[in-house]
Amino acid sequence: MIDLLYLMSSICFVLALKGLSSADSSCAGNLCGMSGMGIALLAAYLGKQTGNGHLIFWAVVVGGAVGLSIARKVSMTDLPQMIAGFHSLVGLAAVLIACTVYAAPDQFGIDASPDGGWFWRVEMGIGAAIGAITFSGSVIAFLKLQSSYKWYHVHPALNVFITVLLLCSLAGFVLLKNSYSFSLAVLTSFALGTALIMPIGGADMPVIVSLLNSCSGWAAAGIGFTLHNDLLIITGALVGASGAILSRIMCRSMNRTLGNVIFGSCHGSLQKNTDRKDQSFTHGAPEEAAFLLKNATSVIVVPGYGMATSHAQHALREMGEALKKRGISVRYAIHPVAGRMPGHMNVLLAEANVPYEDVFSLDDINREFPSCDVAYVVGANDITNPAAKKDELCAIYGMPILEVEKAKVVLFLKRSMGTGYTGVDNELFYAPNTMMLLGDARETTEAILKVL
Repeated sequence: MIDLLYLMSSICFVLALKGLSSADSSCAGNLCGMSGMGIALLAAYLGKQTGNGHLIFWAVVVGGAVGLSIARKVSMTDLPQMIAGFHSLVGLAAVLIACTVYAAPDQFGIDASPDGGWFWRVEMGIGAAIGAITFSGSVIAFLKLQSSYKWYHVHPALNVFITVLLLCSLAGFVLLKNSYSFSLAVLTSFALGTALIMPIGGADMPVIVSLLNSCSGWAAAGIGFTLHNDLLIITGALVGASGAILSRIMCRSMNRTLGNVIFGSCHGSLQKNTDRKDQSFTHGAPEEAAFLLKNATSVIVVPGYGMATSHAQHALREMGEALKKRGISVRYAIHPVAGRMPGHMNVLLAEANVPYEDVFSLDDINREFPSCDVAYVVGANDITNPAAKKDELCAIYGMPILEVEKAKVVLFLKRSMGTGYTGVDNELFYAPNTMMLLGDARETTEAILKVL
């Protein structure tokens, strides 16, 4: 009976991943995932081997209440922080389970005698190490996304420190002769996760969030081997593999390797391109922008993190509808690493009920910019910077960008003329076909909509 429930739960999780691969089926995918977790919880309760079933019940009730409360209160713009926080809990759970198994292996049917083998220690050690790295790394990622922690560039010696931590962690888990070596391995893994994420900047957070998601899955799979729990193994492998594949896709979109994302910041910043803040630029007003928009035949909206911080997605959708009523083509261009988590911009546009058929990826929309009358850029700094194509000393050199500079007119909405997360000044600000609309993106868009 229990095995059958676990099988049903696993099937639900596979269907959930399949459903989440498309915007049209994402709601059904979410429902499948929720159903699978509900079945898994029921199986865990029915398959309890002790009389502590009431503890499982209250753990589910309390945990569910906390999760529901957070989900109801969190805003769409804070989803990256929430996801990073939840990843940390998965990692911490793996560490706590590993510690419990190590302290009382007999309670889990594990033969801890010398004749019982040592492979269970390896399984437990891998799960605990990955869980500890996931926990501390996710906490640092949460603080960075929350803008509570902004240390990005550190001394190159950090690589040496990370190597020492990694060796200590491996040594502790290989030896595992007593509780002291196990504690050393866990503590150094916590420190390793912190040291790895500390120097990584906000622009690379989408990749890091995806990578930490993958790590949480592998941690769960490692603990599943220790507990002989098929569902944990299957679920952990699904999450781990999908997160790793997504991280690879995003790295390829930035023309970088995963190693460069993780360790590149430890070597310090590359030389930035020339500061152009003393150059002149065209400062526009909402009335001028509205005139350009209503006389266009094709408009491409490029949302970035500025849309998230100003909550401008609803105003953008209303402006798009107003333009469509005038017979103007309106499309939305999404860069793979726009925002602070995978699919961040897609989620915000979906919340504002922007039609799925109007949203296009980088590869599909880039060829359209030369024939576009107006590119309406909302705080998308680094992902539209032409320096990525021609300045070899630029920190984002080689990253594919949305080629908005090819549009006839570029309306660029920003709070100020400051740089993006990479610290690279955007030469697009000073281009002759660019009009800067400085101020809050939502207020500016609403002002344009009022004129329209």
